[in-house]
Amino acid sequence: MQDPKNQQNDPDKKKGSDNNGQPQPPNPRMNRSITLLMGLIVLGVVMLVMFSGRQEPAEQKRAGELLNFVEQGAVKRVIVHENRVEAELREGVPNAPPNGRIYVSVNPDGREYLSDTIMEIDPSLVEWQPSSQLMPVLLGTLPWVLLLLIVWFFLFRSLRGMGGGGGMLGNFGRSKHKVVSKEMTNFTLNDVAGVQEAKEEVWEIVEFLKNPKKFQRLGGRIPRGVLLIGEPGCGKTLLAKAVAGEAEVPFFSISGSDFVEMFVGVGASRVRDLFKQAKESSPCIIFLDEIDAVGRKRGSGFNSGGHDEREQTLNAILVEMDGFESNDQVIVMAATNRADVLDPALTRPGRFDRQIVVPLPDLQGRFEILKVHAKKIKMGPDVDLEKLARSTPMFSGADLAAIINEAAIIATLSSKDFVEQYDFEEARDKVRYGRAYKSRKMDEEDRIGTAYHEAGHAVAEYLLPHADPLHKVTIIPRGQSLGSTMSLPEKDRQGYGVKYLHDTMRVLCAGRIAENRKTGDVTSGAAMDIRMATRFARYMVLEWGMSERLGFVDYATPRDNGGGMPEKNYSEQTARIVDEEVKRLVDEAFSDAEKLIEDNWEKLVVLAEELLKYETLNAEEVDKIMHGEKLHKPTVSELLDAEAAKVAPGRSDSRADNPTSDGAGPESEGPFPSPA
Repeated sequence: MQDPKNQQNDPDKKKGSDNNGQPQPPNPRMNRSITLLMGLIVLGVVMLVMFSGRQEPAEQKRAGELLNFVEQGAVKRVIVHENRVEAELREGVPNAPPNGRIYVSVNPDGREYLSDTIMEIDPSLVEWQPSSQLMPVLLGTLPWVLLLLIVWFFLFRSLRGMGGGGGMLGNFGRSKHKVVSKEMTNFTLNDVAGVQEAKEEVWEIVEFLKNPKKFQRLGGRIPRGVLLIGEPGCGKTLLAKAVAGEAEVPFFSISGSDFVEMFVGVGASRVRDLFKQAKESSPCIIFLDEIDAVGRKRGSGFNSGGHDEREQTLNAILVEMDGFESNDQVIVMAATNRADVLDPALTRPGRFDRQIVVPLPDLQGRFEILKVHAKKIKMGPDVDLEKLARSTPMFSGADLAAIINEAAIIATLSSKDFVEQYDFEEARDKVRYGRAYKSRKMDEEDRIGTAYHEAGHAVAEYLLPHADPLHKVTIIPRGQSLGSTMSLPEKDRQGYGVKYLHDTMRVLCAGRIAENRKTGDVTSGAAMDIRMATRFARYMVLEWGMSERLGFVDYATPRDNGGGMPEKNYSEQTARIVDEEVKRLVDEAFSDAEKLIEDNWEKLVVLAEELLKYETLNAEEVDKIMHGEKLHKPTVSELLDAEAAKVAPGRSDSRADNPTSDGAGPESEGPFPSPA
């Protein structure tokens, strides 16, 4: 016998038939609705006929005018009411209203006087009719009653029928989740790379859903909740999509922001509706993306009232996950990059039992991620994905996917048949540092200052042993900077040592020092260098215990004073010492960088002049210059001249005579790639 629950989804069964295929009787609820609708239609027709049959209202006159009409014999009859006297005039009476009806408003004394006077003239005209207020009241209120009935029938009844978990809120209370199946995603855990440990933990959830008796054999219980924590772009949502592709159960997906609406209580109603549908489809998985939108700590900040919409939504989630009616067959997965702001009641065992950290990929992970995304593009024989993985430390999975896509776009715009290694390197620099603005014109004075500024960074980075190795230096504007010195870490850095921090701060100071020595002026171009050097020094003093005066103490952890405003947990005297230590570290780095630049000024000048000629130098070329060797490659002007000389024979082109015109100057990229 077929399960009646599953019969709802059976396409072979027709609506209106029972399990045996026999016609079902009409729904009594539907009959009542149809009867009510027909009654409203009939009532509307009756009202329409009633109002259309009513005569136009009579015209008000004075008592003397009515008596004149009576004396002239122009009145057919006079009807005396309680508070007025009406008269019907004969046809053809001059100055008569169009409908031939007039009336006079009277009080009791005026009614007696007017009726007696008319009786004296012609008693047969007068008719007495007691006045009733029922009909005017009905005629005045009945249209409004009819309108309210129509609104109630078509609006409130329909909303109540669609309300589900939301009741009279209608569709506002319905959950906005999406049910994802394996066929819809076409994405499995085999398509996820770089997060092997996270994949293994998630696979346990999939195994339980497929074979729960295997885990229950020894009395174990699967975690009710799995919280994915990691930086943006690390693959948390991607991992959830893979689970949806692997699990052969319904997968309910919804974002945390979908619970919050302008109406208070809608979020909690949607939570209840979501879990109600999930329990009906158990075993299943619920995925809450960006749960920090509704899962923030309660009672903090300025929205600490008990009727806050987010707090009501969070309370509903807490009750549904581990309330009196807990269900082990519903597993909740959630993703966030702000685990520090989540409410402790949400992350305790019994709700989100397992917290899976999705970290930035290491060298092997980056290589695996690049291989997965590189399957979609055509690559040239010179492509080395392992080298690209080594040159992208601290890149997230989303960054690596963007590099592959950008490289394909760059190769397409260059009309190449496949993507080359150069395209990948250019795409990497574009993703990390921004687009290169090769057409931007720079004033010669700014160009010289930028060259010496970047040469100062490059020389310091080349000479200091504990700084990151130099990768490339360029004076082509990229992103928001006029030039950039790019480093290439040798390994994935999990922490910062004092030697590395000292050398990095000296590299940051060297640019301003070299620029000032050449031009005799300082510019705002060192703003980012100053910000980074100050930030390093402040972290060293406050958090990392690298100051001898303050010692092994953490001064950076703020305390919440209840109003959402963190306060310092150290005294004013300590604050003065902190400022002095930060200033000391930066001043020492600046002084050491000045001495380094002064001792190697001749090499720096040569490097800056070469930068002005070639605009971009890689690490090998900088190494040759620092050892006194000459570079043998075409300069930027030579490349532009060669481009201008490539004009078809017999065709006139002004660019051949004027290399700096609109078509071939530095402001145009042309078919030749830039030295950058």
